[in-house]
Amino acid sequence: MAVLNPRFLSHGTLETRDLERAKQFYRDFLGLDVIQTSDRSLMIRLGGQHVYAVVLNPKKPEMPVLNHNGLDVPSRAEVDNAHAIAVAEQERWGIKKVTRPVDAHGTYGFYIADPDDNWWEILTNPDGGYTWMFNKGDDIDSWGAGEEAGYNPNDFTRRRPAKKKTSAS
Repeated sequence: MAVLNPRFLSHGTLETRDLERAKQFYRDFLGLDVIQTSDRSLMIRLGGQHVYAVVLNPKKPEMPVLNHNGLDVPSRAEVDNAHAIAVAEQERWGIKKVTRPVDAHGTYGFYIADPDDNWWEILTNPDGGYTWMFNKGDDIDSWGAGEEAGYNPNDFTRRRPAKKKTSAS
């Protein structure tokens, strides 16, 4: 039982150095739902109830790539298509960086750094994103993950070795 009893993970926060540019990028390039909530903030979402507040901060620092946000597409081909578009449109939209698509952490995807240095991962996942992991329950070692093909819907195989069983296990 948790100490706190929250019922919903409702939102996160991103920062922008230019609210109008962010509004156009999120709406017209990433395809997110965008509403302006004040002269210094937006709310963005896509496909669900979880939202991000985007708040104006002219002194916003660069976001580390590990703090990225994920946008799911239905297939590896869609990842490759999105990557080709991001590379072709990089200068037009002020995209700072585009990585190459790779298999990593259970899926296939790539990252872009938006004009405000916020990182976005474009990745393949089934409907519901990573909820398939929660549906399996417990953790990766209890799934037998990587022991055989097909343990996850993205046909990803573990890159790290499985824990060795000891005589006590």
